[in-house]
Amino acid sequence: MRSKDRISYFYDGDVGSVYFGPNHPMKPHRLCMTHHLVLSYELHKKMEIYRPHKAYPVELAQFHSADYVEFLHRITPDTQHLFSNELARYNLGEDCPVFENLFEFCQIYAGGTIDAARRLNNQLCDIAINWAGGLHHAKKCEASGFCYINDLVLGILELLKHHARVLYIDIDVHHGDGVEEAFYFTDRVMTVSFHKYGDKFFPGTGDVKETGEREGKFYAINVPLKDGIDDTSFTRLFKTIIAKVVETYQPGVIVLQCGADSLAGDRLGCFNLSIDGHAECVRFVKKFNLPLLVTGGGGYTKENVARCWTVETGVLLDTELPNEIPENEYIKYFAPEYSLKIPNGHIENLNSKSYIGTIKMQVLENLRCIQHAPSVQMQEVPPDFYIPDFDEDEQNPDERVDQHTRDRQIQRNDEYYEGDNDNDQNMDDV
Repeated sequence: MRSKDRISYFYDGDVGSVYFGPNHPMKPHRLCMTHHLVLSYELHKKMEIYRPHKAYPVELAQFHSADYVEFLHRITPDTQHLFSNELARYNLGEDCPVFENLFEFCQIYAGGTIDAARRLNNQLCDIAINWAGGLHHAKKCEASGFCYINDLVLGILELLKHHARVLYIDIDVHHGDGVEEAFYFTDRVMTVSFHKYGDKFFPGTGDVKETGEREGKFYAINVPLKDGIDDTSFTRLFKTIIAKVVETYQPGVIVLQCGADSLAGDRLGCFNLSIDGHAECVRFVKKFNLPLLVTGGGGYTKENVARCWTVETGVLLDTELPNEIPENEYIKYFAPEYSLKIPNGHIENLNSKSYIGTIKMQVLENLRCIQHAPSVQMQEVPPDFYIPDFDEDEQNPDERVDQHTRDRQIQRNDEYYEGDNDNDQNMDDV
């Protein structure tokens, strides 16, 4: 057992300043709210805080096609009308709009996950957190579900330089399709996704029968759930499956995507999880004492996203947080209770005991098809990707940052909404 976890936390205030548009459910502003809540609970004093480097196009092209990366780099709101064919080809438009500073936004959140993986690889920390990451739908050549660059895939590719086996766990309400697809044919990454499935729910994949192919057969695990699952059912199922996965697969490192749209009351979700239930999954994964990379993901009721990821930062730090939210830049969002707890959801739980039992049995049966953890002939470790022409002030991504002086904050008038006034119910999402 480690006496004290060393935790690295990545944040750049600019990541929360982009705006997807007035009717779009994705609000990067939630990242500023999360960060200021973390600061108000003084959790930053217990971690190493880093400003991530902005991932270079050549780094993004480690997974994404070079032409797609180049297009994201070049396109702007002012020029998009000239590129209707390319917009269609790369799936940019209503769900994945072109907005100001789109490419820089991608560089920051992807850079955070890549930096997190590198610090873990170099044993400079035990746990690395990038709440801005977790955009699990992006594909090799196209955007999808509010995601443009798949930082998780890039982070996992980095971890594979030092680890024979990487376990990816996803508790977003949506199937982690982009990550699963990227590693569908390999046994070096096991993907495990717990998500809503059926009723044409986005992205429409993630049946329990989708288990991987070729060398990856049985290394993709899907736990399809129905509306209204509650803390008890979810955490029991999660613990049973993840315990068996870790025992069978014996990963060297875990990547945990903590999408907060699986919480009760999410504007696009349909589960009944409390923050305590969601955080219990994080607590359980931490107990394996394996190197751990933690990211955000979906989450469309901003104040609950901030609450959730702050509580989970506390869990990773073994710190219990008082329920009363301290004074901070965004305190008015947490009115009228000003508390960390959120009410339980009241969506009918359509997951019967027999349904959950069947799913659990099928998943455990698939795990039995793996005799033991695959042995991997490891090659000489390639160096961290060489990037030419560093900017002077980007030379050391591990430089400590004075939060209060260097973080840019943003409060937009058009970010405030009443009820569902700015919610486009038909949008897909992270």
